[in-house]
Amino acid sequence: MIIGSKIKNIVFDLGGVIMTIDQQQAIKRFAEIGLTEVEKHLDPYTQKGIFGDLEEGKISADEFRIELGNIIGKELTFKECEHAWCGYCKELPQRNLDVLVKLKEKGYNLILLSNTNPFIMHWGLSENFDGVGHSLNYYFDALYLSYKNKMMKPDEKFFYKMLITEKIQPHETLFVDDGPRNVAVASKFGINTFCPKNGIDWTEDIYNYLT
Repeated sequence: MIIGSKIKNIVFDLGGVIMTIDQQQAIKRFAEIGLTEVEKHLDPYTQKGIFGDLEEGKISADEFRIELGNIIGKELTFKECEHAWCGYCKELPQRNLDVLVKLKEKGYNLILLSNTNPFIMHWGLSENFDGVGHSLNYYFDALYLSYKNKMMKPDEKFFYKMLITEKIQPHETLFVDDGPRNVAVASKFGINTFCPKNGIDWTEDIYNYLT
C-alpha cells in the first residue's frame, strides 16, 4: 500500500532515463561496420527505414542483419549488429537501478515502455544487463517493448495498449521519458509526466512527482 500518494504506477523509458544514451557512439559503431551517412538512419527517439522497421517489429533481427548487409555491401553477423546498436548504451548508473528497487519495495507498480529492438534486448533481457545477474525483468513488473508490440512511441495506440492491458488509471500513473514528443502524447491520456534530460540524475526529483 502506498501511503500519502495518488501515484500507484510508474512507467519508465529505457534509453535516456534508465540508461544514458550516446548517439555519437552508436553512429561511430555503425560507421565502423561500413554504414555511410549514418545520421540519416539513426534518431535518439524514433528510428526510420529498416531501423524503424526493426524497432516496430515489422522485420526480424535476422532480416535487419541481411538488409543492413545489403546496404553496406557485405554480410554482417548478429554480434556485429548488436555491438553497433549497443553503442547507444553509454552508461547504466547504479543509482537508477537502486531507486527502481526502492520504488518496488514501496509498492509502486513499475512498467517499462520502450522503443527498442532485439539486439539491445539481447543484453537487456539477459543476466548481463546489470552486471550482477539480473535482467530488466528483475526491476519491472511489466515490459512493453516496441518490437514485440509492433508499435512505437509516440503512437497513441502504444500508450492505450499499456493502460488497457495493465488495467491502470492515467491519473494514478507517472510516465518518465526524456522525449518531449512521448511525454506530450502521454499527457493527452491524463497521465502525469516527468521529462528529465538524457543523462541527468533524476533519482531525487522523481519523488516530487509522487507526493
